[in-house]
Amino acid sequence: MQTDFLVIGSGIAGLTYALKVARACPDKKVTIFTKTTSDETNTKYAQGGIAGVWDNENDSFEKHIEDTLIAGDGLCNERTVEIVVKEGVERIKEIIEWGARFDKDQDGDYALGKEGGHSEFRILHHKDVTGREMERALLEEIKRQPNIEVITHCFVVDIITQHHLGYLVTKSTPDIECFGVYALNLRTKKIEKIESGITLLATGGNGQVYRTTTNPVIATGDGVAMAYRAKGRIENMEFIQFHPTALYEAGVNGQAFLITEAVRGDGGILRNSDGEAFMERYDERKDLAPRDIVARAIDNEMKRTGTEHVWLDCRHMDQEKFIHHFPNIHEKCLSIGIDVAKDMIPVAPAAHYSCGGIKTDEWARTSIRHLYAAGECASTGLHGANRLASNSLLEAMVFAHRAYEDAVKKMKDTSGIEWGNWNRDAIPDWRTEGTTAPKEMILITQSLKELQLLMSDYVGIVRTDTRLERAMRRLDLLHEETEDLYKTTEVSPQLCQLRNMITVGYLIVKSAQFRHESRGLHYNTDYPYKSEQVQNIVL
Repeated sequence: MQTDFLVIGSGIAGLTYALKVARACPDKKVTIFTKTTSDETNTKYAQGGIAGVWDNENDSFEKHIEDTLIAGDGLCNERTVEIVVKEGVERIKEIIEWGARFDKDQDGDYALGKEGGHSEFRILHHKDVTGREMERALLEEIKRQPNIEVITHCFVVDIITQHHLGYLVTKSTPDIECFGVYALNLRTKKIEKIESGITLLATGGNGQVYRTTTNPVIATGDGVAMAYRAKGRIENMEFIQFHPTALYEAGVNGQAFLITEAVRGDGGILRNSDGEAFMERYDERKDLAPRDIVARAIDNEMKRTGTEHVWLDCRHMDQEKFIHHFPNIHEKCLSIGIDVAKDMIPVAPAAHYSCGGIKTDEWARTSIRHLYAAGECASTGLHGANRLASNSLLEAMVFAHRAYEDAVKKMKDTSGIEWGNWNRDAIPDWRTEGTTAPKEMILITQSLKELQLLMSDYVGIVRTDTRLERAMRRLDLLHEETEDLYKTTEVSPQLCQLRNMITVGYLIVKSAQFRHESRGLHYNTDYPYKSEQVQNIVL
């Protein structure tokens, strides 16, 4: 199969990019791969909203920039922050034109929310399912574009580079090029070779490497792992954001139901097991402090009191307004016997967002030619050491747009992509000789449980050098066992995802070991201070 523009992932970044390149190049073929259904993405589960400066009387670009820099704790790329904040409003206007509906007040103005770390009300939302609404609008536009093909249930295994042509490729190899991907067609059970002119990785996050996460089961870090195997540059993977308030349900692991930060923005109060509103002891911004501070405070309260959760108190809030603004949260709580008008909501931190990822420049270009990355899988420099709430959807749209501008220019300037001296006809088909069907799925499922357990226990909100060393030793063993399995058995999504998650776990731990300080989302009790030298960790 050959395509001009290949998009891996169907979240907000992938769809925005695909729509734009398809319209700019109506004579070119645009292909979107997604490993399940087209709407099963991290975007779909984004509750809170998207940040943008709309109230020009009280708000400003400068305020949004400053809030982002403060949350990022000294590691944000200031140029990137300025780009996203200033260009983001235009991108929001575009998706509104494409049909996305954001809530309005009685006067017909957008009802702006406020979340942790924000100094003003600037969050646009659609009840508590903002991401799902934006995904819906984009998918409807995609269907109207004749030169876009969406291929579901197709798992991308690896990026094709000179390595597959028999050349030695290392981190220091100049001009590594992406020629396409190998992908497992889940319907035919066969691995196919897909050649592409330009490829965009928009594969989302990696929350599934932890035992409890707000991410869906598809968030297995595939894009980051593939880029790393292809010798692409990966940055700041130690900064894993734990959302402070995931719904705590005893005995439930895996994907946790998110209680959006907007609930605290509307007046929700965190309380410990003694009923004390404890956040004032940790930060003057109380419940609306940045997420890293709130998550560590909750973690400390849980350890201090020996409990598995704290409480989010919404009993004093306007219940009619609560039900209107957070209908899904209200419905979910009722389904497990919690009436938010009478009962407090049990919450605990859960892995939520990866601030690091595939290192990109201000045009979403990776260190591999013809390969772009956007969305959560990319490290643009916007988030630094900690993402400001509701900046993720904004970043995804801004860099999807920038990737589109650069990719279309490249495609048109060269009348199609030029492949240097490489012979694309020499790219081999995927070979399965010497492999057999897996005899015991327990070898995969048990390794996955071990991975999630060790990452949660050793590489969570609070870390130590000893925990990181133990995590690395266990990851080395898991890696060795899984690679042996990969070489001798037929490829399956479960095996590929396990392999990718082990790689991501390694990158998180290795980056954490390199950072000899506590900054933002990375807190190591052996280095409880910030170093004078501010640096990014690039692997």
